[in-house]
Amino acid sequence: MAAVRRRTKIVATIGPVSSSHDMMRALVDAGVDAVRLNLSHGTHDDHAASARMVREVQAEVGKPLALIADLQGPKLRIGDLPAPRVLLKDEEILVVGEQVAVDGELPVAPAVIGEVLRPGHDVLIDDGLVRLTVQEVDQGRAMCRVVVGGEVKSHKGVNLPGVPIPIPSLTKKDLDDLPFALNLGVDFVALSFVRAAADVRDLQAIIRQHGSPARVIAKIEKAEAVAVLDEVLQEADAVMVARGDLGVEIGAATVPLLQKRIILRCLEAGKPVITATQMLESMIEHAEPTRAEASDVANAVLDGTSAVMLSAETATGNYPVEAVRTMDSIARAVEPSMGYRHQLPEPGEETTVGRAMSNGACDLAETLGASAILVPTFTGRTASAVARLRPRRPIVGLSHHQTAVQQMALEWGVTPVLMPQTENVEDLWTRSLEVALKCGVIESGDRVVTTAGTAVNLPGSTNVIKVDIA
Repeated sequence: MAAVRRRTKIVATIGPVSSSHDMMRALVDAGVDAVRLNLSHGTHDDHAASARMVREVQAEVGKPLALIADLQGPKLRIGDLPAPRVLLKDEEILVVGEQVAVDGELPVAPAVIGEVLRPGHDVLIDDGLVRLTVQEVDQGRAMCRVVVGGEVKSHKGVNLPGVPIPIPSLTKKDLDDLPFALNLGVDFVALSFVRAAADVRDLQAIIRQHGSPARVIAKIEKAEAVAVLDEVLQEADAVMVARGDLGVEIGAATVPLLQKRIILRCLEAGKPVITATQMLESMIEHAEPTRAEASDVANAVLDGTSAVMLSAETATGNYPVEAVRTMDSIARAVEPSMGYRHQLPEPGEETTVGRAMSNGACDLAETLGASAILVPTFTGRTASAVARLRPRRPIVGLSHHQTAVQQMALEWGVTPVLMPQTENVEDLWTRSLEVALKCGVIESGDRVVTTAGTAVNLPGSTNVIKVDIA
């Protein structure tokens, strides 16, 4: 049997330190499976160059990479400051919409902040590192007292916990960024600050209007999204637990249990889930993680997250490759202790044929000690159904659609492989074995379980399980 591979996927955010071909190649060699373009920062030219580089490295190493465009969303941010400003405890400062701010005032964009602030509201800057309390508001200018001081820089995030922000889910910037990202051929679009399932549907409709196969990742970072999690999950193709803004919105103490709840619901729904923010934060400056960070990553893996994400660690940090290697080693250390999620339908639950087939394929593979589960799939959805059970056997997701192969790069335990299009089910089985052997996941003589559809090239037609010897 071939060597066991890491199952939990690693997402790296691209930025100034990772924007060279050599660095991206080093990150992929270290274990990166997906790359995030953070559209809150950088120019379209920067991101276009990064996307080209990712696809060049993908072709070079022969490893599919999922490309994620992360929209800024209705995020409040500090405006342009001539220089970083240090706020002292108990100091008073005026917080004003960027368009009307004058020297000495703290500008925030978009200017809607002047409409929503009321005395008693908290204004949290830079994930809550700096905290203000509103004392009075006059004609859109909020006089605030500094509760926790610190340095404030241009474009740092601003949160108003519990205050509804009357900004559309897709801002003007997002509507400018979205067609650009889709033209780059991104595999996923991450929607920031989701508040309702309709936000996801609206984005999906625009993506389809552009004729793109990109899927939507709903970022859970607001209390409103937590309250309607099941509805959001029903519409989204994947989910991100965006712990930075989520922690500021609902309190850091609540995040760990909520993270577990979101991951479990994604597992039950068969949707990929990414755990993000500050996973190896100290590695921005240091070559080794803290023990607490190692435990944090390990617990996310044990919770069953599909992927763990690095942000500033790979975008601006001093040790990007080391951070990826650290995540890789932690995942490899704890994954062997994970159990198989054998699932039987609950009474009254309507199970699809595809789900039942994936259950059966995993049960067979576990019972027979198969070397791998082969999943020829048109869209990659069958691979999701198999991956949700977290089987102990490697999953090989095979498709003749390049986009589906790249999207499966985000799926837990799935080795995505491009295969030729086939004409009938016998040819499909034969080609699947040949391709799995060629990519090294299985070896000659290994027993494998294949689940596929007799109506080849038809999405949602999975209806057969086959046991074979490679």
